Amino acid sequence: MESSIFFKPSAAFGEHRPELASNTLGDHVAFHGANGFPSLEGMKVALFGVLDDPGHAKPRGCVDAPDSVRAQLYKLYMPANSFGFADLGDIHPGETAEDTRHALAAAIAELISLNIVPLIIGGGQGHTLAQYLAYEKLERTANLVCVDARFDLGEPGQGLAESSYLSHIVLRQPNYLFNYSNLGFQTYLVDQPGIELIDKLFFDAHRLGELRANISEAEPVLRNADTVSVDMTSIRRADAPGTTRPGPNGFHGEEICQIMRYAGTSEKVTSVGLYELDPWRDQDQVTAQLAAQMLWCFLDGFGSRTNDLPWLDRKRFTRFHVPIQGHEQELVFFKSTVSDRWWMDVPYRAGREARFERHHLVPCAYSDYSAACREEVPDRWWRTFQKLA
Repeated sequence: MESSIFFKPSAAFGEHRPELASNTLGDHVAFHGANGFPSLEGMKVALFGVLDDPGHAKPRGCVDAPDSVRAQLYKLYMPANSFGFADLGDIHPGETAEDTRHALAAAIAELISLNIVPLIIGGGQGHTLAQYLAYEKLERTANLVCVDARFDLGEPGQGLAESSYLSHIVLRQPNYLFNYSNLGFQTYLVDQPGIELIDKLFFDAHRLGELRANISEAEPVLRNADTVSVDMTSIRRADAPGTTRPGPNGFHGEEICQIMRYAGTSEKVTSVGLYELDPWRDQDQVTAQLAAQMLWCFLDGFGSRTNDLPWLDRKRFTRFHVPIQGHEQELVFFKSTVSDRWWMDVPYRAGREARFERHHLVPCAYSDYSAACREEVPDRWWRTFQKLA
């Protein structure tokens, strides 16, 4: 792997790591350690840390997050379905923030090209820009899902930080971002112009209260994601005290673990980042334990993937046509005979660029099909149609 030059062994889990019980994750991981960089042959998932915090001159506690999470993750027992899993070590800060961003984006892009899903831990959520840049390097349009209490659009002209990375992504040209989805925003933390901008760009945002009332609404959103960025401050302080901005409201621990499992079962998700975890503020390693359990849930979901995609084998799907009065297009739905999951087929002009072709089959829920049967156009269908038109 050419990007191996960017990695150094973990301080605590590299050359001299603690004893790990048999049948635990740590007992099955290929570590970057005394024998050098691990072989990636047969690997499906690769975890690594980033010891940098974009936008902050003085380091915050989140730069120490990788080893605090590893200490809890590798104690956990293996999921039911095992697969190749490697720990590549850590990417250390470069001479400039741009150097670090380049190393991170290049490493993610190379892993994706090898069909290995990278799990990134540590630092601020500004690293989400590097996650996006990896798809730009691959010249692949991407759907970004952020689990966040805020939109992180920042102020005009603001440098890259955890509070402004989204504007840096949206304003890039040429732009490879097809869709942005927010899971868990809290209305009192988001200004009205930000909400209007998200709507104007045909992006979608889901309030915390709506998701907490029905967490399964997050599943089709994550099934449509290419890359997922999780801000640990989106979890309430009672369940995650060790974050950079702990707050009284947010997802509960079991809800964020369910979200991570949805991300794991999504065949489309090819990279995940966990950011804003601050071990300096943690209490009894509770937040590190939760982050480890979140990653375990992702791995458990990943091991359950069924390659359930309509564009690969339509023989495994039942097709439904729903005419809507006064609507030029009839709505077409696909239901998997394997998983009972649903997709919508959103039409687009034949002359559109080929890079948009993979986005016209949109994951949805049974409720979207039910709405179409009532002659209501689902919001998911309409937003995608506007972007493809």
